[in-house]
Amino acid sequence: MIDAIEKNLQRGIKLLNNISDEQYSDCSVPPYYSSIGNNMRHILDVFSCIFKGINEGNIDFSDRERNELAQVQTKFGIDYFNQIINELSNLEEKDFDRIVKVTDDLGTGKITTNYTLGSALVQAHSHTIHHYASIGFIIDHLGIELPDADFGYNPTTPRKN
Repeated sequence: MIDAIEKNLQRGIKLLNNISDEQYSDCSVPPYYSSIGNNMRHILDVFSCIFKGINEGNIDFSDRERNELAQVQTKFGIDYFNQIINELSNLEEKDFDRIVKVTDDLGTGKITTNYTLGSALVQAHSHTIHHYASIGFIIDHLGIELPDADFGYNPTTPRKN
């Protein structure tokens, strides 16, 4: 699991290493006017919530860092990616079955439910792929090349030839 998540996060670093801060923070693409950086920071905030709550067994996905520098400067975005990858490397397979309480606001207020740590990580990973697809839309409109052919594709999604 960790290898797959890290491989996917490395795709984000690869993109950030190949774009400018201006491209990273460009909010000109409709309909949401969100930047690559906004999406990247949001992806990493979800993982950060996991690591912030892991020791107490209480993960709150609505309590995000929202580090502005990580969404406007690629250097800080890369640092944030590396911080998350470092936290991932500290996990062991036996940790994945640990029960944690996960809180989130689904639109009608906060709810808390039991997850395994592994299921929280799988959710964060799927969330990353979803946002990479949104970033792919922004990249296309800004005329930037995708970092690789798998960026933003869920492995289970059929591909057109």
